[in-house]
Amino acid sequence: MEFIFYLAASIPSNCMKARTIHIEQARRMAIGAQGLHCKSAFGRGKQGILCAIRQIGYVQIDTISVVERAHHHVLWSRLPDYRKKHLRILQKDDRKIIEHWSHALSYLPVEDYRYTLPIKRYFREHRDPWPKSDPKIKSRVLERILNEGPLMARDFKATRNRKGDGWWDWKPAKLALERLFFEGKLVVTHREKFQKVYDLADRALPEGINCEEPSRSEYARFLIRRTIHAHGFASAASMSYQRKGMGNMVKDEIEKMLHEEHIIPMYVKGVDAVYYTTIENLEHIPRVRKKVRFLSPFDNLVIQRERLLDLFGFDYQIECYVPKVKRKYGYFSLPVLYGTEMIGRADMKAERKRNILHIKNLVLEDGARFDDRLIHEFAEALVGFMRFQGAATIKWHQCQPQVVRSALEKKVESFF
Repeated sequence: MEFIFYLAASIPSNCMKARTIHIEQARRMAIGAQGLHCKSAFGRGKQGILCAIRQIGYVQIDTISVVERAHHHVLWSRLPDYRKKHLRILQKDDRKIIEHWSHALSYLPVEDYRYTLPIKRYFREHRDPWPKSDPKIKSRVLERILNEGPLMARDFKATRNRKGDGWWDWKPAKLALERLFFEGKLVVTHREKFQKVYDLADRALPEGINCEEPSRSEYARFLIRRTIHAHGFASAASMSYQRKGMGNMVKDEIEKMLHEEHIIPMYVKGVDAVYYTTIENLEHIPRVRKKVRFLSPFDNLVIQRERLLDLFGFDYQIECYVPKVKRKYGYFSLPVLYGTEMIGRADMKAERKRNILHIKNLVLEDGARFDDRLIHEFAEALVGFMRFQGAATIKWHQCQPQVVRSALEKKVESFF
């Protein structure tokens, strides 16, 4: 593997020399760190799910269900034998994963619990007013959960038969539950039909879990290590993303870690950015199988849109939040990865009552070359994705360029 060595003026003089790698190597590092480079990087079954979450850092939980929800989609993309029940068991029974804020509300490894404490303290100190909740309602919610055990928001609905409990309108109670969750007094033990079940943190967390809040420098080092571990390499800005007040501390700890030679500065040819990685990551850049993958818009590989554009030349935006008249690709178009290239977007929808996967709009990138191998891989991926949705058939609507559609339709039919 060939590298170019040089010193950058912005890098401390006594730290390890910066390395420059080619864009293809950077893509392989990013894809490999996310476990998308081979068929099953994390193993199988329940343990495979846990390994995946530990490696990629978090799995975003999302409510949109045009196709399978993001958390299931992200894990299925990395685990061929993924089963939803295993995720539930890991959270409810094994207590190996927890819910809390990362990039967004996410599943996290339980061993990362102490690193959620700075955010919880931020809410306890009322530095974030959302969700606003009446202290009296919060106290009564806590009292009920203490006495009755784990409860859901719907358990606080008013009952007409009981005089004087009209204050249990679901909305104030729901806001109280969420506020107590963000403050750390409650945790989500699991979900019932996607509805959160809350319990007291002291009662629900597994024994032996470290509940000591990290210092600011410890927290910064965690963010640095976690981001590099999950993505192969990372910029300083991405390490402190959505961590208010941590930007300068992260930069300070990066300098220290450079001096200590725990990390190394890295550049990518053609990309105007400074990244940080480890020698181990640079020495073990994996090969990437040329398989087609339909990724969730919330997949960890694509969630940082600027990085996605820099490394893959893929200008992606999820359009479900864009007015319909301004959409270019569709409500919920999925990025399409083939090997180390982003080759298109597939706006798909699962019609569950009729067991149909609709391909509403498939748009391929200009540089995508559809030879026989890509046609086969693309069709195989479509059939796999269809089955993941619980569908039995595929219905085509639009495809750009149109000439590719007939070849794909014919190849898809050969899998039945």
